[in-house]
Amino acid sequence: MGQIQEKTQEQMNTLIDEFVGQGQSYYRKVFGYMMEAPGYRFTINWVAGLLGPVWFGARGLWSWFLTFLLLETFAYIQIGRGLFGDLGREFRQRAESIASTLDLRYQQIAAAEQSGSSSLEALKRAAASLESALAKASEAATSADATGSIYILTGIVLLLAIKFGAAVLANWSLENQFTRWRSNRNVLNGFSMRRMVVSLLLTLFVVVISAAKFAQPDAFPILSAFPTDRNWRLNVGDGVQAGFDWTKIHGRGFFDAITTGMRTLLDWIEVVLVQTPWPVVTLIIVMLAYLSAGARVAIFTGAALAYLGLLDFWEKAMTTVALLGAAAMISITLGIPLGIYCARRPRMFAIVRPILDFMQSMPSFVYLIPVVAFIGSGKPAGVVATMIFGSPPVIRFTVLGLQQVPDTVREAALAFGATPRYLLWRVDLPLAAKTIMAGVNQTILLSLAMVVVASLIGAKGLGEDVLEALQYAAAGQGILAGLAILFCALILDRIVAGKQT
Repeated sequence: MGQIQEKTQEQMNTLIDEFVGQGQSYYRKVFGYMMEAPGYRFTINWVAGLLGPVWFGARGLWSWFLTFLLLETFAYIQIGRGLFGDLGREFRQRAESIASTLDLRYQQIAAAEQSGSSSLEALKRAAASLESALAKASEAATSADATGSIYILTGIVLLLAIKFGAAVLANWSLENQFTRWRSNRNVLNGFSMRRMVVSLLLTLFVVVISAAKFAQPDAFPILSAFPTDRNWRLNVGDGVQAGFDWTKIHGRGFFDAITTGMRTLLDWIEVVLVQTPWPVVTLIIVMLAYLSAGARVAIFTGAALAYLGLLDFWEKAMTTVALLGAAAMISITLGIPLGIYCARRPRMFAIVRPILDFMQSMPSFVYLIPVVAFIGSGKPAGVVATMIFGSPPVIRFTVLGLQQVPDTVREAALAFGATPRYLLWRVDLPLAAKTIMAGVNQTILLSLAMVVVASLIGAKGLGEDVLEALQYAAAGQGILAGLAILFCALILDRIVAGKQT
């Protein structure tokens, strides 16, 4: 038994020596002490405390390097401000402004004395007040300049506290990295001189520039404002505008076809929702809610539809749902097949994913600029903007659902002779159905979130009422219209979510 323990300890020491590179005897002792029980064990690494972020960078602990770099930079800023900082700068600028105003008052007083104006006494009182404010500002500047020692002492105390924190966390963080390295040899290990030089240069760069900027703001203007030229933005903007103009001219037929298709789809959906008698539409929606999610959701749906009708939101709500339905139908029809294709071809998904990131990260108002430029205003433009904003979730969730299908299940189906078509329709899609439906749900709700935004470009519906309430500060009407949008969202959410159970 003792021989086994000695052999195990020898193997562990070999791993430690390979991992740490330098200070092997020290880390054998420290790691052995820390591995006796899981969790943090108090130890002090004075070298790490002295070098600070440089030590963490040399050891490949870059997250800790960044943390202590920021903390120590803050401490060095206080020391730099105390040593060579212009602490009374703000008060001196205020004093200069007051002195300029006071000179103007003196000129006004001289003119009033010559003309015998009745405002002479008021001007003298204003001048006296400014003289008092000037004296106070000058006194405050002098007092601020005398507080340099306080900044230095504060910075030193902070720096010592931060370095002590680095010293007591160094061994624990390195031991955690050693644990990861034992299972994954790609984890950084050893004490690298190259990493040490890089971390030292980064530390000096950040500390020196930050301390100089905060200590002497006026001495280095380049640190306060990014060097640029306004004409660059104007020229780039003109180039983008020229690109839009060229696309509009040469793609007129394509954009006209999109507009016609969107308008036709919207007209058909509005015939069903708006022109169909409201009792029929209400009955169908309530039955859908009952079949999908049960009696409680059906009762809530009926109450929500009654709210829309009694408060005269019915037609606009149906118009909103029509616009939403058109956008959601296109997004889902195109998104699910694209998600299936991307799930089976990772290289394709690597191309599509940045585009989806762009579509989800771009502010919704920005979508309106190219849409209006290419398609114009109105309902078709609202459908396109809504479709762009709402389509990424269904694509992402489809890819996620298909990637989560167990490989063992697919292999079993293939072993029993399943064809690729059978594998997709009878194995992959049924197992990924809940995730895909969650994506459909998110697409519908995100599309509904564009209702108010789309109203800015002439899309009719409930968003129009919210926009008018904002323009005329009609809080009550805006709240009622917002609740109408909320009820539409809840009805759609409950109906779609019910299919997942």
